[in-house]
Amino acid sequence: MENNELRLLGNKTVYKNEYTPGVLETFANKHSENDYRVRFNCPEFTSLCPITGQPDFAVIRIDYIPDIKMVESKSLKLYLFSFRNHGAFHEDCVNMIMKDLIALMEPRYIEVTGMFTPRGGISIYPYCNYGKPGTKYEKFAEQRLFNPDK
Repeated sequence: MENNELRLLGNKTVYKNEYTPGVLETFANKHSENDYRVRFNCPEFTSLCPITGQPDFAVIRIDYIPDIKMVESKSLKLYLFSFRNHGAFHEDCVNMIMKDLIALMEPRYIEVTGMFTPRGGISIYPYCNYGKPGTKYEKFAEQRLFNPDK
């Protein structure tokens, strides 16, 4: 989607009440010849426990190396907000976010971390990542997954 095809940016914001990956939009990466990282930090992410229906709160961090397309930030905000009334375990949330963003923009590399606040005295920090198959990013993803502190 080209910049002139963006539907959300600059228009009145409508918040969806259910999980809505279709709200995500992209724009062209004007620097696709470069490797560089983009980080989004969403400190007010909420979802619902699928068993109790109680709210879960988290910081969601998305890091990616774009290829041809990039995610537009307002659409990402609305997409993440759409989890507010969605029942999913923490691990499901981060994997859904990553898979939706892969399908949307086909990044070279992406990782999603959820830092969920404690429930019953325990925090859960699920992490998932992906590197484009057959590229150096695939090996990088494996290294990051098995050596997260490096």
